[in-house]
Amino acid sequence: MGGGGSDVKNAVWMRAVLMAGMILGLAVVSYAGLGVVAANAKHDTWESEEAEYDIAKKKYSAAVENGTITSGDENESLFVAYGNAYNDKTDAHLSYLTYRVAGLAILFVGIIFAAFLSISGIMNSSRADEEHDEHHGHDEHEHHGSASPIIFSFGCLLFLLGFPDFADGLHGLMMGSTKGTIGDMSISMIGLTVVTVGVANWWREDLPFNGYGEQLATSDPFAGQHIRKAGIWVFLMSEVMVFATFFSSYLRMRTEWCTKWALDDGKCSLESGESVVLTASDYLRPSGAKLDKFGESVGDFWTMLPGAVNTFALIISSYTIVLALKVAKSHDYKVPSGPLGKLMPTKKAAIRNYLIITLALGTMFIVLKLVEWSHLIAEGFTIGTEQGSIFYVATGAHGVHVFAGLLVMLYMIFKADTVEWNEDNAQGIEYFGLYWHFVDLAWVVIFPAFYLY
Repeated sequence: MGGGGSDVKNAVWMRAVLMAGMILGLAVVSYAGLGVVAANAKHDTWESEEAEYDIAKKKYSAAVENGTITSGDENESLFVAYGNAYNDKTDAHLSYLTYRVAGLAILFVGIIFAAFLSISGIMNSSRADEEHDEHHGHDEHEHHGSASPIIFSFGCLLFLLGFPDFADGLHGLMMGSTKGTIGDMSISMIGLTVVTVGVANWWREDLPFNGYGEQLATSDPFAGQHIRKAGIWVFLMSEVMVFATFFSSYLRMRTEWCTKWALDDGKCSLESGESVVLTASDYLRPSGAKLDKFGESVGDFWTMLPGAVNTFALIISSYTIVLALKVAKSHDYKVPSGPLGKLMPTKKAAIRNYLIITLALGTMFIVLKLVEWSHLIAEGFTIGTEQGSIFYVATGAHGVHVFAGLLVMLYMIFKADTVEWNEDNAQGIEYFGLYWHFVDLAWVVIFPAFYLY
């Protein structure tokens, strides 16, 4: 649905291009610092530890061949040195992945953000101001049909058609390989471009909306409610069913597995021919999983830490978007005292900055999610297993919902910085807040089930 209201001049739309440049610049600097400088230093350490591991392995193998020591004797100093060298090499590799993947993730997210802003700004500023005025004259305070959902849906279709190859290409980039990545990602990137065009068209239709002409539902059970609010609730009902499917599927499979920690605690037993099942929580929990060769723990607290941090990040982000809505609906905004007052000197700045904080927390969620995945994959927990497939599908679907919310939030920040939110049109923040709270609540359920159980 598009809305009329005040006209939006080309100069306003060009501010989106300026915002895109700022975000892209920040992403490039972050990538250079994390993904290049810090990652290269960690890569050198990784190579050094790998060389130490090769030396320890040769000494151990030679001693076994000569009969000096017995293979698998954990009391032998060479065996201990061999195991320690392996663990040091693994830790160095994970440390390298942390910086490399974080840098690449920030760069990738920054490019997508910049593309949405710049394409929307350029497309919508391409018309002369006179055309804006003419359009405004025939559309004031009036909602109308929109082609944006159709364009957006077609882009999603293309993205999903190419997603398997896109995932392979993205994995290659994360791991430092560039072979075939451009071709693998092409169909999905075209889909993302079409999605961006659809979003740009929606921006043009919705940005001037000043709160007047909001359509009301006329039939039960939503009679008298804003149609957009009823629509978001119906949408969230469908989303509950989607995530309930993931969650129930996981619990159904999980109850049949004899996991490492359950076996150690005597809560299950293995039948003939069965093997222990290592879930994500085993890899994430300290001392949760064991290396077959050395009997050393590969459970990594730092691999679970991103999930824990993300939980608090989403909870805080739900709070900050509520603060943005509260300020937008206030009739007499009062500047907070202390340092916060310098960050929120006006009502306009307060709304914008609360939304920016929400965007930053959501972006941190995506970056830490990719870092966590890189650690799990490096430790052997891949999507090719029964337990890995449901974990990556469920947490990945949630991550996609977070990222989609961030793209909408970009628009809200742009509107806060230009046309402005106020008590008349603040329902836009309210409706998006419902979606964002749902994403937060979904993660509060996913985290204990997939990470701690």
